[in-house]
Formats: sequence, C-alpha cells, structure tokens
Amino acid sequence: MPISNLFGPIIALNGWTFVMEGWMYGTRLPEFTRLNVAADNTQTHSQIDLKTSPSVRWKADNFNNLLEQPTQFYAIALVLALARQGQNSSTDAYLAWAYVGVRVLHSLVHATTNNIRRRFTLYVLSSGIAAALAGRAAMLVF
Repeated sequence: MPISNLFGPIIALNGWTFVMEGWMYGTRLPEFTRLNVAADNTQTHSQIDLKTSPSVRWKADNFNNLLEQPTQFYAIALVLALARQGQNSSTDAYLAWAYVGVRVLHSLVHATTNNIRRRFTLYVLSSGIAAALAGRAAMLVF
C-alpha cells in the first residue's frame, strides 16, 4: 500500500509539539530554578503558576493545548488515510496541512504575545478545518 499523503502533516504536527515542549522547558527550567521550586515539594501546580511569569506559562499552556484538540486531528487523519486504502486525496492533504499551519500560528501567538482575539480566531479556524476533515472521514466511513 502506498504511503498516505496525510502522514506528513501528522508527523509535522507531532514534531511541532516536540518543538513547543523544548521551548517550554527552555523557559520553565530557568524560571523554576530562580523560584527555587524544587526546595518546596508542598506547592501545588496553581501556587507555582501564580509565581511564574505569564510569558513562561504561555509556553506550557500551549504545549498542553497541543495535547488536546490535535488528538482529534490525529485520529481523523489516520481514519482518512486508512479508509482511502492508499488512494490519496489532495483535498484531504490540503486541509491537513492547513490545520498544521494554523496550529503552528496559534502556538506562536500563544507563546509570544498571547493576543486572545488572534489566538481565538486561529483556534476557531483550526476547529473548522478539523470539522471539515471529520466530515470527509464520516462520508467515507458511513
């Protein structure tokens, strides 16, 4: 069976998640060292967050976001790849790459300026793209 053209976007988004994880640790570890977080193991996540600068929290929040909605994308893309039985769809691939691009933009906005309106717009756009992919998958499966 030929390789699906949906595997590229799946791997790309997964790779981006690792980039965000590295960025998160790169900013968080120095901040936690400065705050001496390891010295007090009685602090809750919420208490530590209150002491952590917003720009550091944004990276962690975005990393967590990449483990939420994109899980739907991964499942949908894999269903499309399997249901098409090796027959690639340029529309599916275009939508999948668009989803990845919008999620990367969402990450960059979230991790740098955290502009809520821009971030929300990108989130809604990515949700719409994921819904379109899900609809295409549903038409194949049902």
